[in-house]
Amino acid sequence: MKIEMDENEWLATRFDENRAHLRAVAYRMLGSASEAEDAVQETWLKLSRSDSEAVQNLGGWLTTVLARVCLDMLRARGSRREEPLGSVAEPLSEGGPEDELVMADATGPALLVILEALSPGERVAFVLHDLFDLPFEEIARILDRTPAAARQLANRARRRVRGAEAPVVDITVHRELVNAFLAASRDGDFERLLAVLSPEVVLRADDQAVRMAAGRQRYGAPDLAPEVRGPVRVASAFKGRARGAVSALIDSEAGAVWAIAGVVRAAFVFTIAQEKITAIDIVMDPARLVRLDVKID
Repeated sequence: MKIEMDENEWLATRFDENRAHLRAVAYRMLGSASEAEDAVQETWLKLSRSDSEAVQNLGGWLTTVLARVCLDMLRARGSRREEPLGSVAEPLSEGGPEDELVMADATGPALLVILEALSPGERVAFVLHDLFDLPFEEIARILDRTPAAARQLANRARRRVRGAEAPVVDITVHRELVNAFLAASRDGDFERLLAVLSPEVVLRADDQAVRMAAGRQRYGAPDLAPEVRGPVRVASAFKGRARGAVSALIDSEAGAVWAIAGVVRAAFVFTIAQEKITAIDIVMDPARLVRLDVKID
């Protein structure tokens, strides 16, 4: 019993060492002191229920968990159409001078107003990378996106924070490109598929998508692998398919989904650069799907 108590005390001490940092990250993401406190508390609960002995980098693990908690809160906030900026001026309920200093320096009201205009994915990518220097590889895991897609989200957020709206033509061109890809796929037009794919294009499918494709091969499902590279192989995987897919915005990026009765069963997340599709991620894992901000056209 004493050993267990000592372990709990050790874990609480380690958490307290990271608390000021976690509160600052949460405040910048959420723009609300009370919501930041809630996010930090939820992170502590997740830590206390986890196998902490398996965590090698506790600070990094806590930041990742906190970011996912904040991302879920931002998406839930959007679905409820809340106006969270009313609590920006709330004082912190607890905390010493070090915490207050971190929070006072965290985010000015003007920046918070701009951040509120960003999508959840943009906001998380921008805050973690530009304000806390987290690598895009780690941000990508938090967002369930590719590093390139996470970079795109941060770039668009950065332009808006600097006072320049992300060019409308970008998203319009990207949506036209995705629609052209879907049309070519449905028509089975191999050449048109090749025309919209980058020479370095990569197709990634999560485990659930791979398993479903394997189970439906006799019905014409593609032979999916976790990763397929090259325009010929990617075009072959989609030729004559995508009949049930419809275009959508996924985390404010052009994409597509397969939905039944309004419930998204699969998401096709596109990464686009220089007016070519450079990556397609097929997401069918329900746990990952619920973390995507999807708006069906």
